[in-house]
Amino acid sequence: MRADARRNRERLLAVAVAAFAERGEGASLDDIAKRAGVGVGTLYRHFPTRQALLEAAYLERIEAIAARADVIAAGRPAGEALVAWLGELAVGMLQMSALKALLGTAVTGGDAAVGAACGDCVRGAATRLVRAAQDEGALRRDVEPVEVLRLVHGVVTASEMAGPEDGTSVRRYLSLVVDGLRA
Repeated sequence: MRADARRNRERLLAVAVAAFAERGEGASLDDIAKRAGVGVGTLYRHFPTRQALLEAAYLERIEAIAARADVIAAGRPAGEALVAWLGELAVGMLQMSALKALLGTAVTGGDAAVGAACGDCVRGAATRLVRAAQDEGALRRDVEPVEVLRLVHGVVTASEMAGPEDGTSVRRYLSLVVDGLRA
């Protein structure tokens, strides 16, 4: 990639992160291009879809959340590690609505190309933690990792419906879900 194209891409990503934080995943792509100082054609050359832009904007954050799974698992019993990581994942989705939308798309089981990089790392982390918790006897054997991710997405949605979030709702709802998943 040429140096000017790389700079344009980096500016687009920086502006996109700010725009998605301000306006959610529905932020205007035309506005993002204008704020980055490029034409909308340049935006689409780098990111052919809104989903591609979302994924590129949040890939590092999602990879960091996924990597936390292994850090958490190293210091706790498997069942506790799963619950702690799910709590961090839920808080991350609450803090960034675009992240919630992106991860929701990644766990729908639909088009594998949608959110592939983001979905793969989160699904991989969830799979490791869920299987370890099942092996430990802390989690039901009939639960699939993608089902756990979908439930966390639902917990975040329910927490948003409860009003301004101070962490109380997400902890309460996550606790109710985890109780239902126990072996």
